[in-house]
Amino acid sequence: MQEDPLSRDAGRIDPLNESFFEPGRNCASVRHADRFSLLIDGADYFRVLREAIARAERTVFILGWDIDSRMKLTPEGSDDGFPETLGYFLHAVAAKKRRLRIYILAWDFAMLYAFEREWLPVFRMGWRTHRRIAFQMDGKHPMGGSQHQKIVVIDDRLAFVGGLDLTRSRWDTTKHEADDPLRRDANGAPYQPFHDVHSMFDGDAAREIGMLARERWERACGRKLAIRAHRVALTQDAWPPSRGIDLDNVNVAISLTEPAYMGRDSVQQIRTQYLDAIARARRGIYIENQYFTSGSIGAALSESLSREEGPDLTIVVPRNQSGWLQEVTMGVLRTRLHTLLKNADKHGRYRLLSPEVPGLGEAIVNVHSKLMIVDDELLIVGSANLNNRSMVLDSECNVSIDAGADARIRRAIAKMRDTLLAEHLGCTIADIVREREARGGTNAAILALQHEREKYRTLIDLDPQISPELDQIIPPDALIDPETPIAADELVDQFVPAEKARPLIGCYAMLGVLALLVVGLAVVWHWKPLASYLNVKSLTNATRHIEALPLAPLWIVLCYVAAAVVSVPVTLLIATMGIVFGAGWGGLYAFIGTIVAAAVSFWIGNWLGRGTVRKLAGARINRLSERVAKRGIVAVVVLRLLPVAPFAIVNLVAGASHIRMRYFMIGTILGMGPGIFLTVAFAHQLAASLRRPTAGSFAVLIGIGAVLIGLSMLLQRFLGGADKKADVHEGAPSDADKPRASDEAERAQRLREKSGKGLPRDASSSRRSDEISS
Repeated sequence: MQEDPLSRDAGRIDPLNESFFEPGRNCASVRHADRFSLLIDGADYFRVLREAIARAERTVFILGWDIDSRMKLTPEGSDDGFPETLGYFLHAVAAKKRRLRIYILAWDFAMLYAFEREWLPVFRMGWRTHRRIAFQMDGKHPMGGSQHQKIVVIDDRLAFVGGLDLTRSRWDTTKHEADDPLRRDANGAPYQPFHDVHSMFDGDAAREIGMLARERWERACGRKLAIRAHRVALTQDAWPPSRGIDLDNVNVAISLTEPAYMGRDSVQQIRTQYLDAIARARRGIYIENQYFTSGSIGAALSESLSREEGPDLTIVVPRNQSGWLQEVTMGVLRTRLHTLLKNADKHGRYRLLSPEVPGLGEAIVNVHSKLMIVDDELLIVGSANLNNRSMVLDSECNVSIDAGADARIRRAIAKMRDTLLAEHLGCTIADIVREREARGGTNAAILALQHEREKYRTLIDLDPQISPELDQIIPPDALIDPETPIAADELVDQFVPAEKARPLIGCYAMLGVLALLVVGLAVVWHWKPLASYLNVKSLTNATRHIEALPLAPLWIVLCYVAAAVVSVPVTLLIATMGIVFGAGWGGLYAFIGTIVAAAVSFWIGNWLGRGTVRKLAGARINRLSERVAKRGIVAVVVLRLLPVAPFAIVNLVAGASHIRMRYFMIGTILGMGPGIFLTVAFAHQLAASLRRPTAGSFAVLIGIGAVLIGLSMLLQRFLGGADKKADVHEGAPSDADKPRASDEAERAQRLREKSGKGLPRDASSSRRSDEISS
């Protein structure tokens, strides 16, 4: 969307609006809306959205981080006559209205999210949707970035902007009941309560969002859309009749985050607007956000808390991050930022809170909102989390309203905030207003209205802590929450550092531990009743049949290759070779079969091409392979050592990427060869121990586990040397040209001070790491 001056309607409300919103700096544009409403939680948003789409006449644009055709917009039921699930609903609407065109743009996601999403949505939507529905995966982002905007625009007259995607596990009511029978995903499985906010508005502001949607579409697929719904005479008002209006006659600012990519400059209007909003706050800042890790936002809030006459700071977040991975990554970064603010809060104005609902147990109310309200004067809502990704790296869209001196708008914004607080505290808006006026602030009012979490719905205070061990594992400049696109060298260095051996040692140490655990399991299986469940013959019978055929070695290798290519777990195949043929021949068969299977899969991927493999594995992995191809052998070894994807998928993607085959094969041999022979030896010795259990046989098994740990040392030394050679080959400075350690330390300190404004190590971030799930 082009950044342009204020629209001619910008002065309808109050001149003070122009003093805060500066198009080109903290927003892209300011446009007028006749009507505006804040939609709280999925039940409100999805019901109104379904009604609006059913009334659409010419165009519907849907932009999202994720789209799931199986989700239900109204699980409570609808009387509009259309099917329940999103995919069939859109199909039926398009089939009924000949002039309607529906455009769906979803992020071409990374494999990290494959199990959270509808599998192969591009094929599913292509098979099941009407020809007037166009579906496009958006992969035009730098490495590490994503399409994170959550936008729907109908007829260029009604726009929805906020934090809710049209995907699984998002619907919920404002009650967030622990056992709501309607809160089920497409498979019928219950999920935990989900809280979010979205906005709905019309007028010139909605038309501007329509222009943004078209620009995003053109970037993703390279085609312009000529149709302009706002230029066509429509038969009815786009606003859903069932939904009231929270605010009328208001100016709406549209702010963006867009990373520098393919010749486009970086746009960081959202971060600038957040920083401007914090700087101008005088009485209170109310925040709801899924993530809270941004170093620049944390620095601004810390400075605000240090002022003697600064505002109250109220932040509502989920009690913990969803899943162990996010808890030990984004959760650690949030804890560090919380510690920073707690230390800066000399006047008792900061509270970190989380909503609680009786009966949830260990489950949480998943706060997914992206909202900030400042002094009853400024409302910000959209897709941007308070993390580094949303400030610089992902594509984001926020909308905001500044009341200025207009008491009418200030009352409406205050009511929106009080409505949210009343929901979390299980009280009425009147209770919030009464306590705040009596006690002189939002935090004091919350304290007066808090209840016992076991019996009543309430907000609880959070004081997250981090163990010293975890604090050391997660460095402040890790790739968890990047602020800039991830360079290939940086990615490889994270896994194969030149000076520290810990990552590979830890990797092979874990393999050694797993080996010892298998030994223990074998002992239990042999001497306990569990032995009846283990039948070695059932695992080896098929292979022994092949062994009896003429030209058996050739057939064994061919069958091994065929099984590996069709994604039979390669580790299982390797172990079977050891059990059936012993350490010698088994190791040779497994090694040859694995290498040939890798070459065949690589050739298939090369023959299919990037377009086809992209549909199987996602374009993000293809670009990852392209970027790390410069590191050749070392990069492939890293891919083999780390479980980024199944063996067959890695081969296909590598074949469709820019990695040279000779580098791929050498890297595969180095990365898998030692493990193959150790696995075969382990499997052979395990089978022998089960047949003739002795202390000596199990001692050999324990020795193999110890060898796995020792092997990590040798691999680390080899990879470290290869890494250094690669650097020299690619024109990296020699040791004589590199700066001294003291110079590096001084440079790092200057970078931290520049990006983090002097934050301590546990709260600031370097320029590389100024979000993980939406």
